[in-house]
Amino acid sequence: MGKLLGIDTGGTYTDAVLFDEERGVEASAKSLTTKHDLVIGVRGALEGVLDSNHDTRGDHDIRLVSLSTTLATNAIVEGHGAPVCLILIGFRHDALERGGLGEALGTDPVVFISGGHSPLGDEQAPLDIEAAAAAIREQAPKVAAFAVAGYFAVRNTRHETRVRDLVREISGLPVTCSHELTSNLDAPRRALTAVLNARLIPQLQSLILAVRGLMDERNIKCPLMVVKGDGSLITDAVALTCPVETILSGPAASAVGARYLSGEDDVVVSDIGGTTTDIALLSDGVPLLNLEGAWVGGWRTMVEAVAVYTCGLGGDSEIRLAQERWPRGPGLIAGPRRVMPLSLLIHENPSLLPVLQQQLEQDQPSELDGRFGLRLRPLDGSPLTRSEERLWQALADGPVALEKLLLSPAMARPFSRLLDRGLVIVSAFAPSDAAHVLGRQSGWSHEAARLGAELLLRRGQAEGRLPAMTLEELAAYAYERVVVQSAEAIISAALDEEREPALEPAVDRVTGRAPNLPGRRMVERALARDARVAVPLLSFSARLDRPLVAIGAPAATYYPAVAERLSTRLVVPDFAEVSNAVGAVAGGIMQSVTCLITQPEEGRFRVHLSDGLK
Repeated sequence: MGKLLGIDTGGTYTDAVLFDEERGVEASAKSLTTKHDLVIGVRGALEGVLDSNHDTRGDHDIRLVSLSTTLATNAIVEGHGAPVCLILIGFRHDALERGGLGEALGTDPVVFISGGHSPLGDEQAPLDIEAAAAAIREQAPKVAAFAVAGYFAVRNTRHETRVRDLVREISGLPVTCSHELTSNLDAPRRALTAVLNARLIPQLQSLILAVRGLMDERNIKCPLMVVKGDGSLITDAVALTCPVETILSGPAASAVGARYLSGEDDVVVSDIGGTTTDIALLSDGVPLLNLEGAWVGGWRTMVEAVAVYTCGLGGDSEIRLAQERWPRGPGLIAGPRRVMPLSLLIHENPSLLPVLQQQLEQDQPSELDGRFGLRLRPLDGSPLTRSEERLWQALADGPVALEKLLLSPAMARPFSRLLDRGLVIVSAFAPSDAAHVLGRQSGWSHEAARLGAELLLRRGQAEGRLPAMTLEELAAYAYERVVVQSAEAIISAALDEEREPALEPAVDRVTGRAPNLPGRRMVERALARDARVAVPLLSFSARLDRPLVAIGAPAATYYPAVAERLSTRLVVPDFAEVSNAVGAVAGGIMQSVTCLITQPEEGRFRVHLSDGLK
């Protein structure tokens, strides 16, 4: 019986496992994810796992390669993605006000053209094909992909497919039709899902092409499958067309892998990675599915996926100062944006260490201290503005301190746009740096971690947002914030599953301030163990009434404390750090198709299919 090769590409690490269906995991390996060139990270993991098993160098041994990834989830959570143009057929302009569609589009262009269908699939207005062609010609040079959504397109796909074919004919760019992703009627949410799908095509395409190329290098001749958000598998060709189906691919694989590795049937699974924490519930060993559509990064999609609560919290989350002055605010906040830890940056670029030392010697602290910018991945084909191009070229030779890169306030906005597109990333103080200061993690630059902590502490004290403390106390408090916010995320997921009112966010997304709400304060007191946060006159406790299975590379670092705060049993199984890669090959292949039959008149029936009406 052949072996299975599982690969998981996350925001920080790419994992690989060699899996035998009878004996389980035979070998595992990890490599840093290299978003500027995914081949490097995937090759490192692949070589690590294959070369540790000298009998698996040919195609005769491996009968299936399966890939899970959090790239789609992370891109949505962090607000990254290629610019797209949305073409709405037969919609009124107020459609942008529903389902979060307008907010999700941001500054991306949207074009309204006449057309669309009735609830029974009859044409409500002729398709304005000339207006569609003109819009495609105008927008194609400005975007990387198109999304097309027609009114009642799930009842008749004709107008969407005509515009799709026109996009391909005129521009050659990737295009997504809303009817290809869902058969549900909620038009704005269907359009939103199409937009997210179009934004993700370039990222998933680069990953699948990287894996295909490495399979050819190793002479691995077998199918390549990709994990969907519901834990089942689809072919790589289908995934390239519908990458939004891989939203929550990583969490789905982690739930499947956690069940296999732990042997537990009724548990809460929490997967903490470098960028996000994904929380799912297993009942009778099966992940619960959200049939109404997955919530990711604040958007309700129409993708049927594992019912998972995803938040921007991981080992590489930015540790930043809270807005309020101490002690009103919590002092430090972790996430939601991912950064490259300073210890890793200096480990890979030792010549930058003197920059941190020089910043400490300056008279006044700056909000740009201890922060660098660097390229994250190649350009996606869409154009840059003049200011963006100037910043992009400034980063051509490697990381640059933000104090040197953002020489004027006017450069902050174009830099933010590059961040939002996922083209560049900031390096700053992160939980991984705190772990280096505390001696809980090693391998990267300990000195850079200490300097980053010192710069953050100096600024926080100068602005009255941190009390007097040592570097070790600051690092311990950063660790504490990850523990508390992780426990809060699990409480939020449990409340959501029980249809209870949501827990107020730790920080308001608009004002950046901590809300002074009773529920939030009580939860904070129940979870915090730092004397500067807890109120000794009144205390609360929290209890999770199911065991907690923690997986992911940082799980063993943070989750013993998380489980203690939640008064529950913790399971950190063997191979927890590569659970997603295990789940990629422990799942199964499943495909379902839904079609609708209506009766427009007595004795006459109509079947609504993806290729038209019958």
